Amino acid sequence: MKITDVTATLFSWDDIPPAVYSERAVANSRSELALITVSTDAGIDGHAFLGSSFRSAYLDVASLMRSLKPVLVGQDPLERERLYRVMMSRQRSTTLRTIGALDVALWDIGGKVANLPIHALLGTCRRKVRAYASSSHLERREHYREQWEMLKAQHYTAYKIHPPVDHALTVPVCHDMRKLVGDDTPLMIDPAGSLDYPAALRLGHVIEDLGFYWYEDPLSGQDIYNCAKLRQQVRVPLMATEFTPGGFDAYAAWLTANATDYLRGDVAVKGGITALVKTAHLAEAFRMNFEVHHGGNSLNNVANLHVIMAIANCEYFEVLLPDAGHKYGLVQDIELDRDGYVHSFDGPGLGAEIDFDLIRHKLIEVLR
Repeated sequence: MKITDVTATLFSWDDIPPAVYSERAVANSRSELALITVSTDAGIDGHAFLGSSFRSAYLDVASLMRSLKPVLVGQDPLERERLYRVMMSRQRSTTLRTIGALDVALWDIGGKVANLPIHALLGTCRRKVRAYASSSHLERREHYREQWEMLKAQHYTAYKIHPPVDHALTVPVCHDMRKLVGDDTPLMIDPAGSLDYPAALRLGHVIEDLGFYWYEDPLSGQDIYNCAKLRQQVRVPLMATEFTPGGFDAYAAWLTANATDYLRGDVAVKGGITALVKTAHLAEAFRMNFEVHHGGNSLNNVANLHVIMAIANCEYFEVLLPDAGHKYGLVQDIELDRDGYVHSFDGPGLGAEIDFDLIRHKLIEVLR
């Protein structure tokens, strides 16, 4: 079997609800996704989505077509490890997001050839995982309380705070939420790399007294030195490495510096399913969890979920709010059950039904 073509079908995503997650991640009211299709001479296609509500696929798709398509066409799509290495060698002329999308599509082909879901190809460990809701930056203290009441009714059992737009409200919000949810509900906080070391240390002491479950990316993703210091000073487990520069091999410096208690990543920002599996096994060797980050679009989240189902050292699936800013393009998306769990997709490959009618209706152009 050989790869015969790689195409990118650009389609519009309109009426996206407003949301801010950091200075670098602001949802637009309109964005563009790309359906990436890897075709083969066996008539089996692999698919992935490229783009998100805050990052148009146009920012990445040109380099995918120019730098990565030429090295894939004519190759055996089942040689995923070799092709991953070839694509990673092209990082200077493309992005990890494009490599991730193509890697997901190759795994989709592999699952369809084997007539198995991707998690079964990897080696299924479980069929469901608990989800947590992840807020955006909200304007007022009461907005967090109101959001949790809504989430509790939807069966969520854990909540992660992205701090308020006014950082002076961060500590009051942390106190509010612990009082509201009680001692048994896990609370996490993610300042998205917005703090310097003194501020991160002060907040760390507050949330350790409040029994927070983890402390995510308080410092810059490049600040290994101060993350290592912070980890020695606070009792809340520190989660870094979400947006550290580089792919899988960038984790080594964080491990040798003892700068984080968890590893972090997703198929978009780390280079696909292949990179995530490598990272999960690396973390397992150090008796660490690899907590998978939100993937930015619906099909990335399905790919993430397959990895989570095939590893033991990931405790949660992240649902970034508002849902409508991240769910688009599938007939049936990932949904919670009444106990707060999400379940595996068990069809061949990714196992998710792409809404091709929506894509045709919202079509912008097809790049070949």
